[in-house]
Amino acid sequence: MADELYRLKNLTAAYDGKPVLRIGSLVIEHGSAVGFAGPNGSGKSTLLRILALMEKPAAGAFRFRGMPLQEISFSQRRRVSLLLQEPYLLKRSVFENVAYGLKVRGVRRDIARRVLESLSWVGLDADFCRRRWHQLSGGEAQRVALAARLALKPEVLILDEPTASVDAHSAYLIREAAARARRMWGASLLIASHNHQWLEEVCERVVFLFQGRIVDAGLGNVIFGPWKRRNDGRVEKSLAADQKIVLPAPSGRRQVVIIDPARMRLSADRPLSGGTCLAGTVLSIAHRPHTDAFLVTVSVDGHHFNVRMAPTAFRRLSLWPSDPVYLSFDPHDVHWL
Repeated sequence: MADELYRLKNLTAAYDGKPVLRIGSLVIEHGSAVGFAGPNGSGKSTLLRILALMEKPAAGAFRFRGMPLQEISFSQRRRVSLLLQEPYLLKRSVFENVAYGLKVRGVRRDIARRVLESLSWVGLDADFCRRRWHQLSGGEAQRVALAARLALKPEVLILDEPTASVDAHSAYLIREAAARARRMWGASLLIASHNHQWLEEVCERVVFLFQGRIVDAGLGNVIFGPWKRRNDGRVEKSLAADQKIVLPAPSGRRQVVIIDPARMRLSADRPLSGGTCLAGTVLSIAHRPHTDAFLVTVSVDGHHFNVRMAPTAFRRLSLWPSDPVYLSFDPHDVHWL
């Protein structure tokens, strides 16, 4: 189809003969913003390197703009840009780092303007141009590395854990710069992150990976075991303050639970109906403009849960950070891995 950017089918990747990625089916459209979430070792980075055309899959079908991997030209590969978690900067000034990709591509005109424009998008002014690579903080280095990619105006901008080692201000600027690239020239965004709230604010779709496979659960709340088996056919996980999560026992030895944020509910008073209910505190609130929903992060005895709320439900509760709330869900709405 004309609007397809990527199509993956029965794709696998392996290191030293050990499978690390098994993607049954994945389609990404032009101009979309897709997030990838999952625990360490779930295959996110491997998948991003394949999508960045930097690594070949071991088997399966892979198409970029309708073309198989072997037919993708060098010029087409240059339309894709990957920013790694640990930014690599040349041992040069900030200006030379941002301008390097332009010069390699043969750009000769307006280099200074494009460098300054890209730096301004990530919150760095002209004075930063003279700084050397070793004079930058971690957040500044990450933003310079992102500016170098923005200067190229890539068709696909891929970010692998872009906020893992930066402060909150840098995370905000990286988010805004990525969203601006999508808005200004229609860049497709592919982003892997452990920061679920940040990811939800940037992407309209999130793919969850676990043990190299895609789990159709959206940006789920992940609860890891161990789970204690009870005599009544259920399992429980104890939290602090004598709170427990009790669920129907899964088949086999499954130990990881995913709960869809849209299936969770918040209330000011403890619900009278059945189900799992936990007392917590509102940690943060974010508005998702592409869905008009609100994402509320609740802390329950040190565990963080994301709750997606419709505008009417959110306004009815009139929530603010630090408010006490009750979080509830139907135990049958969980997905075991």
